[in-house]
Amino acid sequence: MKTRVAIIIIFLLLLNSSFIILNSFAQWEPDVRLTNDPGYSYTSWNNAWCVAANGNIVHAVWYDERDTYEEIYYKRSTDGGINWGADTRLTNHSGWSENPSIAVSGSLVHVVWADSRDGNEEIYYKRSTDDGISWDSDTRLTNNLSQSGDASIAVFGLLVHVVWSDSRDGNYETYYKHSTDGGINWGEDTRLTNNIYFCNYPSIAVSGSNVHVVWREYHNNILHIYYKHSIDGGINWGADTCLTNNYDYFSSPSIAVSGSNVHVVWRDNRNGNLEIYYKRSTDGGIIWETDTRLTDNTADSEYPSIAVSGSNVHVVWNDKRDGNMEIYYKHSTSGGVVWSSDIRLTNASQYSQMPFIAVSGTLVHVVWFDGRNFNSEIYYKRNPTGNLTSTQNISTEIPSAFSLEQNYPNPFNPRTVIRYQLSVVSNVILKVYDINGKEMHSIVKERLQPGTYETTFDGSGLNSGVYFYRMSAGNYSETKKMIIVK
Repeated sequence: MKTRVAIIIIFLLLLNSSFIILNSFAQWEPDVRLTNDPGYSYTSWNNAWCVAANGNIVHAVWYDERDTYEEIYYKRSTDGGINWGADTRLTNHSGWSENPSIAVSGSLVHVVWADSRDGNEEIYYKRSTDDGISWDSDTRLTNNLSQSGDASIAVFGLLVHVVWSDSRDGNYETYYKHSTDGGINWGEDTRLTNNIYFCNYPSIAVSGSNVHVVWREYHNNILHIYYKHSIDGGINWGADTCLTNNYDYFSSPSIAVSGSNVHVVWRDNRNGNLEIYYKRSTDGGIIWETDTRLTDNTADSEYPSIAVSGSNVHVVWNDKRDGNMEIYYKHSTSGGVVWSSDIRLTNASQYSQMPFIAVSGTLVHVVWFDGRNFNSEIYYKRNPTGNLTSTQNISTEIPSAFSLEQNYPNPFNPRTVIRYQLSVVSNVILKVYDINGKEMHSIVKERLQPGTYETTFDGSGLNSGVYFYRMSAGNYSETKKMIIVK
């Protein structure tokens, strides 16, 4: 009898724990209206990102018509999306500026967009070195007589990478350039595609020296999703890889990366209507797994955006299953193997479109444009516990110095614990590398308060062998060795 009671108690505890975990992902807070002006405000119509976050600082960009011409606007929150500052106008000229993309690394904030001030559409860039408080002057990244648009930006430390579509060659091709000093100086344009038809809507992601790009390409009278990558920071590029292989309509690819895990989503009409599909690679883009259908309804699902944090993968899109366009969300906590059910994020009488997603710590951030006020405005929504991490603060006592301890157990299979101490508030990056220095996993990338922390690392996806884990926090960095035995 006692054994039966104990089993029931354990079952109830496990059930309650599962409920807490599932419920924590469902804690989406009310919508926040970010703009309020008579002009129309839009997020990007391409698949770049209009939201980025680092710790509790959240950055949003969009373009709107309040000043007659379309201009790029920006605003930020310094408390994780609870309160927002005033709108900041980033452009000011007589031409139009539209479709911005934003990326952040520490206090450096980078924005690119398409701009007509020079008589034709060019790509422009702007940066802030103080978390968005002040902004440098505009930098023109392209200079040709044809159209350049669909810009997407990604950043890793001082390495800034930009892709866009460009018609200088008679048809639209995907181009790339990068900066190695945080956006001060820029390299030459690199043509990534060579197609007799068109290539557009590129999306870019970066992890260390590995740069990943996807785009839409019209090939043999069919639209496909293509991919290529660089392993040396954008200097040299591998061959094009076609990710889709059936004869249907594909568009709007979005890409995210965590270590060697690369994740792509896109819209696809192979089932007779537009659905959201997903695909992943676990070896840095060399081999790709089969497609996963993320939506299944009779209405169109479009414009997906993806974000990743370790094994947590988050996707948003707009969907017409309810009669009008609404924002939907789903997530995976297993690196894209198993997915949650769809969650409807908006419930407005008018359209909600073009969502973009970012994560920081346990926070998930989404921005989109919305017509509920009979005018297109920018809206924001967050889930404060939607990105569950394995980082635990085990002591708030302030240590006298930074330290990184040896993982335990070591050797291990498949999980181990890494403990570290922070003496001041820090942007902490903790990553795992193989013996050749290739980044395999990003374990921690968030702003943490002083204290002692423990992080559980799951090496299930790695082979047996020697690996290294490295922590960076401000000016402090340290590397230690770990061993996986299977």
